[in-house]
Parts: sequence; C-alpha cells; structure tokens
Amino acid sequence: MIKNLQLCVFGLVVFILPLALRNNYYLMALNIAALNVMIVIGLNLLMGYAGQISLGHAAFFGLGAYLSAILTTTYGFATWPTILGAMAITAGIAYIIGIPTLKLEGHYLVMATLGFNVIVYIIMIQLSALTGGPSGFAGIPRLQIGGFAFDSDRKIYYLFWAVSIGVLTLSLNLIRSRAGRALAALSHNEVAARCTGVDTETFKVKIFVISAAMASLAGSLYAHYISFISPGSFNIFFSLQAVTMVLVGGMGSLWGSVFGAILLSLLPEVLHGVKEYNVLVYGFILMTVLMFFPKGLFPAIRSFGAAVVRKKT
Repeated sequence: MIKNLQLCVFGLVVFILPLALRNNYYLMALNIAALNVMIVIGLNLLMGYAGQISLGHAAFFGLGAYLSAILTTTYGFATWPTILGAMAITAGIAYIIGIPTLKLEGHYLVMATLGFNVIVYIIMIQLSALTGGPSGFAGIPRLQIGGFAFDSDRKIYYLFWAVSIGVLTLSLNLIRSRAGRALAALSHNEVAARCTGVDTETFKVKIFVISAAMASLAGSLYAHYISFISPGSFNIFFSLQAVTMVLVGGMGSLWGSVFGAILLSLLPEVLHGVKEYNVLVYGFILMTVLMFFPKGLFPAIRSFGAAVVRKKT
C-alpha cells in the first residue's frame, strides 16, 4: 500500500511540476531525463537484480532510434507500430547476442557488451546511404496520436513521463513477483540460486531482452522528439553515463534509478554557470558519491531519513 502511495505521489508531483515551469528549456531537460529514466530502469534490472554489467546499452538506444527513424521517414511506416516493431527487433537482437554473451562473467562480459556497442556504432557510421553516416539522419516526423500532434516540449513532457511512470510501474511489479524474487537470488549468489532450482541462464537472457527493449523504446521516442539523430549520441560514452546513473542512484533500487537518471541528466544544466570547470565539478561529485555512498545516493538518503524519523519517535 505504501509503495503504491509513493508511486501516486511521484506521479502527482511529475504532472504538477510543468505548471511552475514557464521556460521550455527546463522542460526539454526534463524530457531528456524521462528518456534516461526508461534506460536506467532497464539497466538496473540487469545490473542490480540479474547481477550482469552491460556497456552496450547505448547500442540498443541507438537501434531503437535509427530503426524508428528510417522506417518512418524513408519508408513511410506508421509511427507507433514502428516504435513497437523497433522494440521487437531490438529485443530479438538482444536475445541472439545474449545467449552466448551472458555465459561470460566479470570483465569478459563487460568487454563483450562494449564490443557490441562499438560494432553498432561503426555500422551507424558506415551505412551512410541508409543512416546518413556521421552527418546524421534528419527529417524524422513528430509524434502524434490521431490528429493530436506532440509539437511542443510541454506536450512531449506529459507523454514521456507517462511512459516513464508506466515503465517504472511494470518494473516494480516485476521485482515484487516470483520472477523478481528469483532475480534477487541470482544477484546475490548465482550458484546458490541455481541450486534452489532457478533457471539462471534463462532469467539472465530474459532480463537482458527486457532491458534492451526499454532502451529501444527510449531511443525511438528520442528520435521523434529531436527529429535528428547522429551516431555520436549512441557511443560508448553514453553507455558509461547510463551505468554511472545506476551506480549513483543505487544498484538494486528502481527508485534509485529514477533518482540517478534525473540527477545526472540535470546536473550538467546546473553546472552551466561554471562551464569552464563543469567537467571537473561533475567528476568530483561522481567520485564523492561513489566513494562515500557505495550503495548509491538514494538508498543513503532513504536510510538517513528513516533514522531521523526513528530518532524523533
């Protein structure tokens, strides 16, 4: 009951917030944060619950963006069915590479997913006749439902955050289910989980596929929002950024994913005032969080709040 109340309060805050924002720049930053929330929730399911580290999620993000952009712009497919189709194709690719890749462990798995990211990035550049190459792909149609067009940052805000909250709700239900308990056992000790009858290989592949589909969804929405994409948006640095959001927010905490994604999406905007040193300040904040709050910033804040409440009572 309390968890459902938390979700309702969060949704209420999210949908009231635009009433206090008159500058479209802030709305645009929050729209990008909403997309990052989708990606980071999926990645945290993989890292925090399945215990698998991936440096290839920028590739899934890019696949969703380019598949949706090419099919709708070049071939004239309908937008929403194409987004679902891009998710299905990306999930299929994740399934194919996940079966052999997730048999690896530790840094071998990290390098394998990193290699996949590099391969997809090179394909985006080399298939210039299809993708536009380094110059990018422009003219992507805006999102619309029937005759209603999402042609402003404010309209996009409500759409993106509705989808993000939907992804969060489904993910919370997943980890509370029997499958979620199996994933929790897997993240703590894979051998022990296997001994209790958990099909660890199947669970790892399934969560990898779900995570990739979430990243693909975010990529498709991103493409139709910006109306222009280029390979630079989907390189290894974005994968590292997504992993950092998981670590800062808190591995194994979906609310931490939301917190980490919002914090690190908005932090560069806050640091514009010290743009000569913003990278240095950004790095210092990340280093401090990872050194002093190894379980993540959100679990630390929640524990501190709980301790204060207990002390007062």
